[in-house]
Amino acid sequence: MEPVLHNFFVSVPQAALLWLLILLAIAVSATLMALPPKAPVQPLTPAQADALRFAEEVAVAAERAATTATRRRAEWAAAQEEVDAAWEAYAEADRLARAGARASAYPLMSRRRKPGENVDRQRYLHRAATAACRRREISIAQLNDVLAHRGWNPRLHPVVQEGLLLNAIRAHRMSQYEDAQKREQAAWHESELAAEALRSLRAEAAAALVRAGATGEPVADEHWWAEQWGTAEKPPLPSAA
Repeated sequence: MEPVLHNFFVSVPQAALLWLLILLAIAVSATLMALPPKAPVQPLTPAQADALRFAEEVAVAAERAATTATRRRAEWAAAQEEVDAAWEAYAEADRLARAGARASAYPLMSRRRKPGENVDRQRYLHRAATAACRRREISIAQLNDVLAHRGWNPRLHPVVQEGLLLNAIRAHRMSQYEDAQKREQAAWHESELAAEALRSLRAEAAAALVRAGATGEPVADEHWWAEQWGTAEKPPLPSAA
């Protein structure tokens, strides 16, 4: 008798749990059946399908344009750093040239030159100019002028030659600074063109997506879209010094 009662009391909770699950399934099914049927998805019209396909193509082009714009902006930033470095190099060369001019302001004592002294002065000028060219303080063209004595007097005193070399270094640094400015302006222009192309493509992609919707009409004021999807603003082009 006891095993029968034990089996009965064990099976009652299991049966109750089973009935609860059945009732829950019936309630869920009734709720789903009571919901209104979903409206069938309307197929896209040919015009909408073409607009959507065009939007996808423009979006891909916009992604490539974004990569180009990022690269151009990085090139512009690097060009700006080159301008700053070139200006610092010129400022240092100008300081040394001014110091050399002050040092050579005193007249040199005139005396009879020893035999071979002119040759020594010429060798000093050639060695000093060659060393400056190796340090990239003067250009190859300037070195050729020194070696060919074009505009250079190899018989001058080494103190005077040193001052002239400092002036040549300053002129070379200024030329490098001006070239760096030109490269920076060209990089800025290319960066602006890339950013404008990116804004235009993003605006065109957004407009095509809207045209692919229910209206099928052209989007008004596409310039507003271009502003919303535009890249970060950049400062104006610096003027050349």
